[in-house]
Amino acid sequence: MTEIGNVLIFLAVPLAAVGIGLMVGMAGALHARGHKISWVLLRLYILGYVNRYRRVTIEESGRPGPLFYPFVVTMNSALLLVVVGTLLHLT
Repeated sequence: MTEIGNVLIFLAVPLAAVGIGLMVGMAGALHARGHKISWVLLRLYILGYVNRYRRVTIEESGRPGPLFYPFVVTMNSALLLVVVGTLLHLT
């Protein structure tokens, strides 16, 4: 079963990379809207920026922006794959 665990963990890596790209895109969209973004401390504040992006885009259009739901799906999928892959390694 460890081979399947390795494959699942390996598949989580590109999903996490896409999620990181979406996070940076959301921070860039906030910056373009005039919000102050700390690019040096981006890793520390990113979840706050994601929440702010969601609120700002809901205020603008009534719906979360186009980067929000792909971010949620990719990061949750990556987390699920890592957890299942790790559990398969432990069995």
